[in-house]
Amino acid sequence: MEENASTPQVAEPYPLSTLRHSVAHLMASAVQKLHPGVQFGFGPCIDHGFYYDFDLEEPLTDKDLKKIEKEMRRIANRSPAITRSTVSRDEARRMLEGWDQSYKLEALDLIPEDEEISFYTHGPDGEQWGDLCEGPHMDSFVQPFKFKLLNLAGAYWRGDEKRPMMQRIYGTAFWSEEALEQHLEWLEEVRKRDHRRLGTEMDLFSTHPEAGTGFVFWHPALGTVRQSIEQMWWDWHLADGYRPVYTPHVSREELFAVSGHLENYGDMMYAPMALDEMPYRVKPMNCPGHVLIYKNRGRSYRELPLRWAELGTVYRYERSGVVHGMLRVRGFTQDDAHIFCTPEQLAEEIAGVCLLVDRFMKTFGFECTAYLATRPAEKTIGDDAIWEKATKALQDAADSIGLKLEPDEGGGAFYGPKIDYKIKDALGREWQNSTIQCDFNLPERFDLQYTAKDGSQQRPIMVHRAILGSLERFVGVLIEHFGGRFPVWCAPTQVAVIPIREEHADYGQQLVEKLEAKQLRVAAMLEKGHMNKKIKVAQKEQIPFMLIVGEREMLDGTVALRRRGTREQVTVPFDEFLELVTGLVESRSLELE
Repeated sequence: MEENASTPQVAEPYPLSTLRHSVAHLMASAVQKLHPGVQFGFGPCIDHGFYYDFDLEEPLTDKDLKKIEKEMRRIANRSPAITRSTVSRDEARRMLEGWDQSYKLEALDLIPEDEEISFYTHGPDGEQWGDLCEGPHMDSFVQPFKFKLLNLAGAYWRGDEKRPMMQRIYGTAFWSEEALEQHLEWLEEVRKRDHRRLGTEMDLFSTHPEAGTGFVFWHPALGTVRQSIEQMWWDWHLADGYRPVYTPHVSREELFAVSGHLENYGDMMYAPMALDEMPYRVKPMNCPGHVLIYKNRGRSYRELPLRWAELGTVYRYERSGVVHGMLRVRGFTQDDAHIFCTPEQLAEEIAGVCLLVDRFMKTFGFECTAYLATRPAEKTIGDDAIWEKATKALQDAADSIGLKLEPDEGGGAFYGPKIDYKIKDALGREWQNSTIQCDFNLPERFDLQYTAKDGSQQRPIMVHRAILGSLERFVGVLIEHFGGRFPVWCAPTQVAVIPIREEHADYGQQLVEKLEAKQLRVAAMLEKGHMNKKIKVAQKEQIPFMLIVGEREMLDGTVALRRRGTREQVTVPFDEFLELVTGLVESRSLELE
């Protein structure tokens, strides 16, 4: 995610990240002053701010944040200097043991032997506070700056639910009051658009402790959004020559041993289950299943490329501390597809996927940035020559359509490099989304072949790709991107018909039937009840159009049209409205006019 693009720009003596890292230390020293004996975890700068983790005997409350802010100002004013010192590993250990900081001693052991060990210290004489940290930090707190502590959360030490739960304080800092206030307004908009909040308010989805952490239940309204997206997905994929396949959710563990997932992805896989006295696993990926379909019989060059698509549900063990609504879950549906092709076809196939990504993202109004993710330093399969070949294929394909790729060194999958896309939402935040992965390794591991034109047996190349990523995450982002105000074409309900009085209900029913004949999703609010209450319900559900009908409309064949987000009503012929709304749906427009 990136800083709010409209944040006021002022002269910055240090980067914002340095300011925020320094203020995180200032906060930690204030916490220790107010709560002697506190144990410190990590306190990094993050997107939009900073946090610090504390192990305290008593839980903090929002009231404590005000006290901590006051103490932070006192410390910064009394002794603004920040000093850096380097020490030997043994001296660092003695210092941390003297401070009785067990978590910091563990952090010290994580520092590679060849790296310099540094401490940053600040505070009045006799109250100096130091922290094991590589920096960078400011030289002092003399420069004017503004900060605010935002909220409290729980966090397991090092993200491991088997380790102690710590108290995390989030905060942010800017160089000016104006920038801070603007950011706080932005945070309020983020809060209003939170997909978990809207999910409850609009009855979109739920999660249930009795079903387990990280599993999403789609309610009818959001199920309708998903079905609309899936329909478009299949229409476009079938038109592009993809064909549907379906693979089991559970397979023998041996399959994932051959694919390399067990060795390189095992910590994200669920524990084996015993079936027929053999270990089975729920699938973390769809690709091994598609490989088995390819391998089921001999293949000829005449068949290639093969493009196989599956909206396949997979299961990955995410730590409970990182599970988050629909955005980070343990069971999700990937909009997956795999292409098996010859070396000569590879660049064109990758370019075709890039163009498909562009088409999808423009439909939802997203801006995209593409990255070339290269071989990770650890946990990979295949030799350097294969990786270089695959990386070049991705770059060549992007060049052929004029797609600029930003570097992402070491960001590839364990079996191959990839093009990753990040999309920017309405609030300026970036989200990891589409991926295109070039794989020479799985065809090798599974001994995939095709008969070439000269009769020889050759190895196909496999392209892994997902356009939306996962439906759960993508739709969760959509909820926040649109603030629950889905475009007409995929809105759960597209039109509400509301009679002014009971005697106008028959005319309303006639309109409902005509709308439904065009396969529009209609809320027929024809029952007894006050018109204004029905309007409020339609507003809460973010229905794009309300048709208010009374005596005049019934006599003239018109409707009083009210668009979502406005109080204005305009009288139009019903047939004119019908043409308008069907046009918006058919074009998958983002507009309401």
